[in-house]
Amino acid sequence: KGKCPEDGWDESTIELFLHELAIMDSNNFLGNCGVGEREGRCASGLVARRHYRLIHGIGRSGDISAVQPKAAGSSLLNKLTNSVVLDVIKLAGVRTVANCFVVPMATGMSLTLCFLTLRHKRPKAKYIIWPRIDQKSCFKSMITAGFEPVVIENVLEGDELRTDVGAVEAKIKALGAENILCVHSTTSCFAPRVPDRLEELAVICANYDIPHIVNNAYGVQSSKCMHLIQQGARVGRIDAFVQSLDKNFMVPVGGAIIAGFNESFIQEISKMYPGRASASPSLDVLITLLSLGASGYKELLKERKEMFSYLSSELKKLADNHNERLLDTPHNPISLAMSLKNLDENNDAAVTQLGSMLFTRQVSGARVVPCGSVQTVNNYTFKGFMSHANDYPCAYLNAASAIGIKKQDVDVFLKRLDKCLKAFGKEARKDKTANEIGSPDTDTELLKD
Repeated sequence: KGKCPEDGWDESTIELFLHELAIMDSNNFLGNCGVGEREGRCASGLVARRHYRLIHGIGRSGDISAVQPKAAGSSLLNKLTNSVVLDVIKLAGVRTVANCFVVPMATGMSLTLCFLTLRHKRPKAKYIIWPRIDQKSCFKSMITAGFEPVVIENVLEGDELRTDVGAVEAKIKALGAENILCVHSTTSCFAPRVPDRLEELAVICANYDIPHIVNNAYGVQSSKCMHLIQQGARVGRIDAFVQSLDKNFMVPVGGAIIAGFNESFIQEISKMYPGRASASPSLDVLITLLSLGASGYKELLKERKEMFSYLSSELKKLADNHNERLLDTPHNPISLAMSLKNLDENNDAAVTQLGSMLFTRQVSGARVVPCGSVQTVNNYTFKGFMSHANDYPCAYLNAASAIGIKKQDVDVFLKRLDKCLKAFGKEARKDKTANEIGSPDTDTELLKD
């Protein structure tokens, strides 16, 4: 039926299935005689086994979704993977999605492929409207495609940074709809930025007949992000949404899913991909979903949501203990932010130093964001880079509850963060007493902890 099985398969069943697919490829035929330049030969047995002897990749030179006659097994693998992934996207909340395909590129390059496909539909267009999110790959995806990003600054509502819908519409009127390739919005993001107002943006795109591409990088794991996409498509226009394989399905980096509500447009994007492609991302995600089954993936989504609530409540307690606060970002379902105001006021370098301390204590993924950092990306200068705003009111620390996180991860993170903050508090008190703020001994004392 091309759907994700309800219950996961055991490893031996999955391996048997993959071997059955592999023997349908010509390079694995007994007595095969290959005289072309691409015959699926493998010099290393280890490499061949790592890929289950599915060596031909997917697609043909003119279409990544096309069937390759001498690689029937690999072609079937590709078709099945796309079908199973489509089923899981529906299961995750975007029930009216029409088509999708796995592409062997990460999210940034997959967004570029979408923009390049739109170029043929809108030859006069040179601008992409982009509500600001301080993440380099989605910004560079527009530059790489040859377009000029038009950055729309976010508006501060309480602690949250939200889409300035009025500014988006005003910019469309100023530039002229025919000169705009698309609106490039975002769902999953680091707090205090929250997902874009997709419904309002989708309505604007429909009204002005402008395409709408959504960066849904790690949004499949969030029912809220997926609901926003579903609602945006219901009330307005969303042409494609792109998500990462590694962030949503816990597989190695290197693949993404391009999905949409118009089957023919998604096929156009797949045909834009030049040449054949690696089957590795498709193989990885198919094995993973066959192993988990629909019930196993739904359980992971449920656990992630529970861990988000736990992380939120425990991080709030820790913040209160250190005279800081958990920023109020109810519209962000994955990422949290805790202020570092006291740390920042006592010592300019303390915020970045905290990040170094956490990293040396094997805390990965936590981001510390100081005030006022400036960064240039492809000749565009961003003030307050990483905070998604020119002048966010305070420095802060991010932590996220992503799919696969365990209670132990949360508990160890909080324990180590607490120790680091206590060490800073001790140093601040000592410095205040000695009137030696920023003394050279501070780093040495902290690193002894």
